[in-house]
Amino acid sequence: MLFPPPLSPAGRVRFLLLLAPLLLLAGLAAGQVRVTGRISEEGSRRPIPGASITVRRTQLAVVADASGDFGVTAQRTDTLIFRAVGFKARQLPLGGTGLSQLVVQIRLRPDTVQLGEVRITEGRPDQELIDRALRNIKRPSTAPTSAVKRPPAPKPMFPVDSAAPKAPTPTLASPVSLLYEKFSRAGKEREKMREIEAEEAAQQAAKKALQERRRYNRNFKDNRGYE
Repeated sequence: MLFPPPLSPAGRVRFLLLLAPLLLLAGLAAGQVRVTGRISEEGSRRPIPGASITVRRTQLAVVADASGDFGVTAQRTDTLIFRAVGFKARQLPLGGTGLSQLVVQIRLRPDTVQLGEVRITEGRPDQELIDRALRNIKRPSTAPTSAVKRPPAPKPMFPVDSAAPKAPTPTLASPVSLLYEKFSRAGKEREKMREIEAEEAAQQAAKKALQERRRYNRNFKDNRGYE
């Protein structure tokens, strides 16, 4: 009887590397189960097209066809979740079954949902903003249209001078005004103001004379015709 020659260490490693994926695939295939069946409504047994089947562990989902038939591959320890719009969700634990293929009939119970008040406000502002805007609107006068209107105020016949009258100039002809201007508080204040104005005028005149003198000196200095 002939035996194959023993493998070298490098050949053994190469053989194990080729054998490991095959063993892994075989283990995965042995641990998987193919679940097929139909999803229908409880009571009427009408198929539910578009129902979703989700593997809870991997969140892998498939959708039933128009007849409610489906097919999904999962591990033997997985749990399948069946959902449909308007029906209560249902779970199917596989429970570590030893079968490689499983055919089930799923019945979903209708879910009664009571809707509350639905208010459509698309394209409109909030009701609070509308109320605030209505409160800020100027309402028309409540006076009746037949009310008697008052005539406008009469205009003056002659132009009115709004400037205050000037104080009379004290002279010897009016000794009372002269005494009032000399010893009264208002007269003393006017006298003080005249002194301040005269002082400011003298300062302005001195400043102007200084500027004229500087300008004359500058012009005289720049005149070089006699050199």
